[in-house]
Amino acid sequence: MPATKARQVRHNKAVQVLGRIGMGCYGLVYLLIGYLAARIAFGGGGQEADGRGAVAEVGSTPVGGVLLWVLAAGLVAYGLWQALLAAVGYTWIDKQGHRAVKRVTSGVRCAVGISLGVYAARLAAGAGEQGSGDQKQQELTARLLGLPAGPFLVIVAAVIVLGVAVASVVNGVRRNFVRDLDLSSLPSGTQRWVERLGRIGYIARGLVFGVIAVLLGYAAVSHDPSRSGGLDAALRTLADQPFGTVLLSVVAVGVASFGAYCIGAARAQRG
Repeated sequence: MPATKARQVRHNKAVQVLGRIGMGCYGLVYLLIGYLAARIAFGGGGQEADGRGAVAEVGSTPVGGVLLWVLAAGLVAYGLWQALLAAVGYTWIDKQGHRAVKRVTSGVRCAVGISLGVYAARLAAGAGEQGSGDQKQQELTARLLGLPAGPFLVIVAAVIVLGVAVASVVNGVRRNFVRDLDLSSLPSGTQRWVERLGRIGYIARGLVFGVIAVLLGYAAVSHDPSRSGGLDAALRTLADQPFGTVLLSVVAVGVASFGAYCIGAARAQRG
């Protein structure tokens, strides 16, 4: 799609509305991940605490079939909106380097949103689950370790994830995410809460991604792909630490805060 046409589509009102609804669906996924993490902290069973687990949790409700189709549509809409932002978005950011990083981030969100949307649609259609997020992470790590210089490649991946973790924490501490919001579009009473939820949420996400990076690094050093894992493995690793219940409970609140931030900030998100 030519850049001029992509910009026109990005500014289309219907596209903006669908994208913001999709951002709310994306936030719902993180709210459910926080809930599932809290269940792990207090010894409860149930779904894995990751995006797929959150989608499956929606499907387990009495009206799960309908909700899954709605969630699928919302997540795909969010992914496509992020694709437009990745292509021609963030024009309000002056520095080209910062804008490029933002566009790459939107590209990743596009992939995550569409992937979860397709997964939700498959569950709604009765196709069944196809492995957990941790299993897919371990399979990918195993393939990388099987390549020449495989451990080095996994270490590189771990460093990249660690960079994402640090960036998320910095984003929360310095409130950089506010640049992508038009807070004036929100009711005055909610602006401060959206900002607070964003700070807590980005810091919590950074901590979890940091654990994922450590797990990847350990898998590379030990040449054991089973040591790696995604979001669920990272949260369970926190639970296994001293005072793990308290630590994971705090992180669960933080992850849920990020979900609440996405829902609250959807209306204010610059498109």
